[in-house]
Amino acid sequence: MQIIKKYFADLSEEQFEKIGMLNPLYDEWNSRINVISRKDMEFFYLRHVLHSMSVLKFVDFIAGTRILDVGTGGGFPGIPLAISRPEVEFLLVDSVGKKIKVVNEVVRSLGLDNVRAVKSRAEDLQGEFDFIVSRAVKPLPQFMSWVSNRVSSSNLNAIPNGILYLKGGEFAGELSGLGYRYRIYNLHERMPEEYFRTKKLVHLYNNV
Repeated sequence: MQIIKKYFADLSEEQFEKIGMLNPLYDEWNSRINVISRKDMEFFYLRHVLHSMSVLKFVDFIAGTRILDVGTGGGFPGIPLAISRPEVEFLLVDSVGKKIKVVNEVVRSLGLDNVRAVKSRAEDLQGEFDFIVSRAVKPLPQFMSWVSNRVSSSNLNAIPNGILYLKGGEFAGELSGLGYRYRIYNLHERMPEEYFRTKKLVHLYNNV
C-alpha cells in the first residue's frame, strides 16, 4: 500500500481507502477462485495495482472518457484505474465467467459506480471506446484484430484515441507489421522499481 502512496500521493483519502480494501478482497476471492497467481499475492500492490495505475503516469483521462479493459482477468488494469479516475467510464470484459464474477463482487464491495463488467469475447463486443487497455493478454497482432474497430474516431483527450497495452520484454517484431502509429513508454522512467525495468506501455493509434 505504501508504494501506491509513493507514486500517487495526490489521491484522496477515500481512494486510498478503496485501494487498501483490494488486498483483503482478493485474498478472500483467491482462496475460492484462482484469479491471481498465489506467488504474486505477496507483491500484490506492486505487480498488480501499481502496474495497472502506471498508465496514469503517461496518460491522463478527462471526465467522460470511455475505456474498455479487454481480458481483465480479476479486474486489472480496470479496477485500479477506475478507483483512481472515478469520472471515467470503464467496461471490463473477460471470456471466463468465474473471473467476471470476482470482478463484479469486488466492484460491488468498493461501490464503484463507474464500472461495468461482462462476460464476453472481445470480438463479440459492440460500441466504441476512447481507449482500450489490457495487460498483454495476447500478441499484439491478434489483439488488434479483435479490438481495432472498437476505437472511437472522436478524440476527447490530449493524446489520440487508441490502444494502451501494458507489455514486457521485447516485442518490436509484433509492432512492425501492424500498420499503426505507436509510441512506447518505459515504466521504469517514471517508477524506478526493479520490477518495472523491462515493463512498457504501448500506445497504438491511427492507421499509417
